Amino acid sequence: MFDEKRLWKERFGKTSKELSRYLRYIFNGHIVIVMVFLLGTAAYYYQEWLKTLPEQFPAAAVMALILAILLTYSPIYTFLLEADKVFLLPLEDRLSGYFKRSMAVSFLVHAYLLIMGLGIFMPMYARVNEGDFQVFLPFLLTLLALKAVNLLIRWKIQYYVDTNVHLLDAFVRYAVNAVFLFLLFSGASPVFTLAVGVLLVVLYWYFSMKSKDKALKWEFLIDQEERRMTSFYRLANMFTDVPKLRDRVKRRKWLDWLLASIPFKQEETFKNLFIRTFLRSGDYLGLFIRLTIIGGGAIYLISFGIGQVLLVLLFMYLTGFQLLPLWNHYQNKLWVKLYPVQEKLKEKSFRQLLSGILYLQSFLLSIAVLAKGDWLASLLSLAAGIVFAYVYTHMYIQKRLRGANNKEN
Repeated sequence: MFDEKRLWKERFGKTSKELSRYLRYIFNGHIVIVMVFLLGTAAYYYQEWLKTLPEQFPAAAVMALILAILLTYSPIYTFLLEADKVFLLPLEDRLSGYFKRSMAVSFLVHAYLLIMGLGIFMPMYARVNEGDFQVFLPFLLTLLALKAVNLLIRWKIQYYVDTNVHLLDAFVRYAVNAVFLFLLFSGASPVFTLAVGVLLVVLYWYFSMKSKDKALKWEFLIDQEERRMTSFYRLANMFTDVPKLRDRVKRRKWLDWLLASIPFKQEETFKNLFIRTFLRSGDYLGLFIRLTIIGGGAIYLISFGIGQVLLVLLFMYLTGFQLLPLWNHYQNKLWVKLYPVQEKLKEKSFRQLLSGILYLQSFLLSIAVLAKGDWLASLLSLAAGIVFAYVYTHMYIQKRLRGANNKEN
C-alpha cells in the first residue's frame, strides 16, 4: 500500500541528514572566521553609511527593487529523485499531500530569507522615516503573504515546458512585486497597494485554469532538484570530498584563444588539463568572476587605503581557498593516473594556474582601488596581492597538496 506521508518523511529526513552532514564540514573550518570578519566589516560600514544618509534618500525604491528579487525567486524543494519519473509517475494523482508538504517547507525556508532581508533594510527605512520600527511586523506579514502567492504561481508555472513562459512569469512577477513593495514602503494609499496585489491573485487564477489539464513535468522538477543539490555539493566539495558531486561541462568555445598558447608537449599535459577544467568544468570560472566583481564593489565602497588593501587580500584568499578542489577534480579518474607524466609536473602546473589566477585578480582588484583615485593604495594593493599569491601558491598550500598526493598513493 502506497503511503505518500511516509515517502515524504523519508525523503525529507534523508535530505536533511545529508545537508547537515556536509554543513558540519563547511562551518567547522577557518572559513567561519573569514565570514565573521566580512559580516562585521559590512555591518560597521553599513552603520557608518546610515549616519550620512539624507532624509530624501529613496529607501522605498531600493527596498522594493531588492526585496522583490527575494519574492520572485521561489524555488520549490520537492526532494524528487531520478527514478521517480518511472516509479512515481503512475501515482501522480495520489501525491497532492506530498507536494503540499514540499510547498510548506519551501515557504519556511523563504520566510527565513525574507526576515533576514527585511531586518537588514529596516535601519535604512527607519533612518529616512524618523526611526519608525513599529511597521516591521506589518511589513513582514505582508511579505510572507506575497511569498505564499508567488510560490503558488511558481508551482503552476512548472506545468509548462516552454522556457519562455518561465522567463515571462519571472519578469511579470518581479515587476508586480516591485511596484507593490514600493507602494507599501512609500506609504501610498492602501487602495492602490491592494489593487496591485490583486494582480498576483489574478495571475495565480489564470495559470491555475491554464494548467488544469496539464500533467506534472517530472523531468523538469527532477532536473531542478538535481541542480540545487549539485550547487550544494559543489560548495561542500570546497571543504571535503563529495562522491555524489556530478559536474556539468560547458564548451565555452569563445575562450579557446586562452588555450592556443599551450604547446602540445608531454610536460604540459596537466597544464592543459587544469586550464580546460577551470574554464569549462564545474563552476570554477564563475566563482572567480563572482568573487572578483563582489570584491571590486566592496573595495570601491571602502574609503580608506589600508581597508582596501586588506579586502584585496581577503578576496584573493577566498578565491584561492575555493579553487583548491580543482586539484582533486580528477582524483577518481583512472585514466589520469595512466598519464606517463611525473607527479611533480602535475603540482607545478596546478601552482602555475592558481598563481596566474590570483595575479590576475590582484590586478583587477587594484584597478577597483585606483577607480577611487588613490594611486598609492592601488600600487600597495597590487604589490601586496602579488606577494600573497606567491606565498599562498608556493608555501601555504604545499602541505595540503602533498597530503593529497600521499592519500592518492
